[in-house]
Amino acid sequence: MGEQSDSDPNSDVDFTKIFFTDINGRLMNLFVNPAMIEKMSKTGVGFDGSSIAGYTSVENSDCLLVPDLSTYKKIDFQDKRVGFLIGDIYDERGNPSEKDPRNLLKRILKTAEKEFQVRFTLGPEHEFFLFKTEPAATGTDSEVPVLEHSDDIGYFESSPMDKGESIRQDIVNVLAGCGIQYEKTHHEVTPSQHEINLECTDALSAADRTLLFSYVSKQISENNGFTASFMPKPFENHNRNAFHIHLSMQDFEGRNLFYDELGEYQLSDFARYFIGGILKYARETSIIMASTVNSYKAYVMGKEAPVVRGWGLRNRSSMVRVPYTLSPESTRIELRNPDPAGNVYLQMAVLISMGLAGIREKIDCGSADNGSAYSKDYGLKVWDEDFLPRSFYEALAEAEGSSFLKETMGEAIYNNMMALKIREWEEDRVHVTQREHQIYRDV
Repeated sequence: MGEQSDSDPNSDVDFTKIFFTDINGRLMNLFVNPAMIEKMSKTGVGFDGSSIAGYTSVENSDCLLVPDLSTYKKIDFQDKRVGFLIGDIYDERGNPSEKDPRNLLKRILKTAEKEFQVRFTLGPEHEFFLFKTEPAATGTDSEVPVLEHSDDIGYFESSPMDKGESIRQDIVNVLAGCGIQYEKTHHEVTPSQHEINLECTDALSAADRTLLFSYVSKQISENNGFTASFMPKPFENHNRNAFHIHLSMQDFEGRNLFYDELGEYQLSDFARYFIGGILKYARETSIIMASTVNSYKAYVMGKEAPVVRGWGLRNRSSMVRVPYTLSPESTRIELRNPDPAGNVYLQMAVLISMGLAGIREKIDCGSADNGSAYSKDYGLKVWDEDFLPRSFYEALAEAEGSSFLKETMGEAIYNNMMALKIREWEEDRVHVTQREHQIYRDV
């Protein structure tokens, strides 16, 4: 079950917002009159879908945003109280939109329940940077702000050097006021990088909660003079922001279907097939898990981002990790290739679909990784299918040829997503950088 929502969307708030995402995963919102929320939940509120990336064309732009009252939260910031709702996208005829990523996730979950009689519990790890945002250097033509580190410390280091400790605590305090509990928070490996882990919950609530987390963390950081950034790879020589997703599968009675006392490593056939499906379809779905040009700058040996398709026991170099657990109920997998720049609804829908395909096709995952995937000599190849895609172009090429991805997402979302991503690749392809000036100007 999801977290408890506040009972009255018209209660004591300064304003109310309905949130959703574009296809890229960017957070969108609409201010609405709290007194009209009940009516909007039945009739929706109109908006121009052509102005939101990945939804509609200008000649067919009418969409409806319908608030889901079960998602209501009252966010109590120090300076304001915000009514928070997640919205579903409907077309002008009042039907759930085939282009709505949230609707896709709901469809995948219904398929899992109907075909396999299973449900899922998910828990993403939220990583982000806290930057001091300064103007561009004087005398330059750039209008891009300079990202200035907020600290120069590493993993698990403490205050007073950890400048983000109080911000992390403010974030979890505000989320607690929304009925969402955290498990742990800490400074991450890279300077200025932080991680907050929340309790596991059902798949749809985990995705919705990610939107709430993004909004709350950015607001609190801004209020404290920092910028919270979920950019995958801000710096060349440091670790990235990841979005590791922990997932377990249960039957309708709540039994963990990944656990088998008699199985190898106490993993069930369901678990092995689920992992097998993820490994089989990892390359052609990479554009969902790592969805920007910048994402692929992170796929380098030794920086904790997985580079090889494989799975391992407690192995943080593996793409799919089976963490150590103290109880059968906690048996789960951890997918380590996603980053937080993607659309969380698409990421979770595609992850579950890969695993279900593995069960459907009975794809065994094979042997676990032996040792660090970073320490092996694979040689250098432009195209190596043992690896995850190492460039945005390679990921696009895999997605373009994937019938699995098209069937999973449906043609509407697939076609719109590919059009956006090809345009992003083309813009990057022709962009001339300062690094090129330095290397080639004397040629």
